[in-house]
Amino acid sequence: MIKVGIIGGTGYTGVELLRILSQHPEVSLQAITSRKEAGMAVAEFFPSLRGKVALKFSDPADTSLDKCNVVFFATPNGIAMQQTRILLDAGVRVIDLSADFRIKDVPEWEKWHGMSHACPDLVVEAVYGLPEINRDKIKGARLVANPGCYPTAVQLGFLPLIETGIVDTDHLIADVKSGVSGAGRNAEMHTLFAEASDNFKAYGVPGHRHLPEIKQGLSNIAARLVGLTFVPHLTPMIRGIHATLYARLTANVDLQLLYENRYANEPFLDVLPSSSHPETRSVRGSNFCRIAVHRPQGGDTVVVLTVIDNLVKGAAGQAVQNMNLMFSLPEALGIDHIAQLP
Repeated sequence: MIKVGIIGGTGYTGVELLRILSQHPEVSLQAITSRKEAGMAVAEFFPSLRGKVALKFSDPADTSLDKCNVVFFATPNGIAMQQTRILLDAGVRVIDLSADFRIKDVPEWEKWHGMSHACPDLVVEAVYGLPEINRDKIKGARLVANPGCYPTAVQLGFLPLIETGIVDTDHLIADVKSGVSGAGRNAEMHTLFAEASDNFKAYGVPGHRHLPEIKQGLSNIAARLVGLTFVPHLTPMIRGIHATLYARLTANVDLQLLYENRYANEPFLDVLPSSSHPETRSVRGSNFCRIAVHRPQGGDTVVVLTVIDNLVKGAAGQAVQNMNLMFSLPEALGIDHIAQLP
């Protein structure tokens, strides 16, 4: 059994990790930390976990996380980088769901997050945890930087086009919509029911903190700096991300066949039949990414539609997928849930 600890278990990502890991046949949950809720039973805080998680939240300072095989950080940005080195030195593997280790350009990370990085050397070591690109590197990693939700949807959508060099990578466009759970569990005015319900808006158009992560990933695929316009939107739903991606074709290929071949052996990538339009509810609660590719009116513009659950394939599910790879388990073990419908 893999001994697992979770640092920061009270947010939406934390409870999703608990939901998945409590049902994982090869996992033994050892500790869930929270300074504020220390001493409270997890099942009291999250009634959905009654009968599944018997642990209480513990203060990180009083928790022997060095006894774990792997620790997940489900914390705000800036926390994992303060504690990861101690865990790695103790032989514990780390999967960080925050942005602390995703961006290789440390000054760029510091610019977007407004703080100094505590361990730039570990940024160099960290493996970016998108299995569809870095599967082999993840298997041998001590430290995995779990991708963000927007970056996961966008990179998986563009990947086959950029890999094969059939689009103009100077003018990529990502128009992406997210449910309100992507903003976290803290009370903020823009996510209040009366503000978000029956409403729809773009935000972060001048620059969003996920932009450098997406550009880094797409540029790595292209082996050159790409040009990307990224516009996120907030939608009046709890879960889900829908990405509409645009690129100009530079070669005439069978796009449907391209996507089907690229993702044929990926356990969580579902390329829909030609002319399909994926829905966010088709992936709710699951680790799947569903994709459809279109070429409107047979022109030179390709439109790719991708949907994921931002809390699962966009966060906790992908983190467990990475854990499975790191510990030589079947990649889909414990995360092959069917989506919830309706």
